[in-house]
Amino acid sequence: MNVMEVATTNVQTLPQTSTIMNALKFMLKKNFRRIPITDAGTKKLKGIITATDFINFFGGGKKHGIVRNRYNGNLASAVNAEIKEIMERDVIYLSIKDSFESAVELMFEKKVGGCPILDKEEVVVGIITERDVLEFLARKKTVDGIAEDFMTKNVVTLRPKDTIETAMKTMISKRFRRLPVIEDGILLGLVTAREILAYFGKGEAFKMLELGHISEAIKKPVTAILGNSDLLMYKEIPMFPKDALISQIVSELIEKGHGAVLIVENGKLEGILTERDLVKFLYQHS
Repeated sequence: MNVMEVATTNVQTLPQTSTIMNALKFMLKKNFRRIPITDAGTKKLKGIITATDFINFFGGGKKHGIVRNRYNGNLASAVNAEIKEIMERDVIYLSIKDSFESAVELMFEKKVGGCPILDKEEVVVGIITERDVLEFLARKKTVDGIAEDFMTKNVVTLRPKDTIETAMKTMISKRFRRLPVIEDGILLGLVTAREILAYFGKGEAFKMLELGHISEAIKKPVTAILGNSDLLMYKEIPMFPKDALISQIVSELIEKGHGAVLIVENGKLEGILTERDLVKFLYQHS
């Protein structure tokens, strides 16, 4: 089967001359995790920007060096730079001739959540994401399993007093998009890359950004995000017991648009199942 049969074809892109802040706001408005970046004239692929690239830039990783070295630490100026400053240029992409199977296997191999699809002129004509694959496989496959057998155990977590900067650095170093917040064994919430983007794009950090007080914003505890319902992607944390069926969890993710569920037993966090975990399960057991 051709990859275009599963891909999203009304793909939206941004020109590489868009500012970092405008790209951030666009990502939040559309609730995207990644956006292909193109040449404004030819629409040819030039790069890709993901939620983790923004987190890296805001203080989570090496891309924050752009702020220090080019803008003397002034993030308020840096966010008005062009998105090409922080986009990934070495893009994992597909051709319109590629098969669905080769697309999924490439995403597994490169550990990416989505790939732009190019025509012979290198113009972006589609994108395939883990969500596209999950929805397709859920319609086609009847295999099932138990959450406990496929969940990730020993979940990396945060404490309520941990700073937003700590959360960002943990996400970048561990390559995670979400971190549960635990205190005395009790699950208090879930901080995702999307919430951190919202914090910078429209939350308290955005106000501090305008005033030049961004260092104060990232030193605040993660509860500054958890306590603001306007920023939260998960109004109710998606939780399932260890004996929940994979089919139940997949249905929940697709219906609610979540990217992961937490596996909780007797109030204790036992594991996590992400969209990627579920795609692997359905694909490998087909």
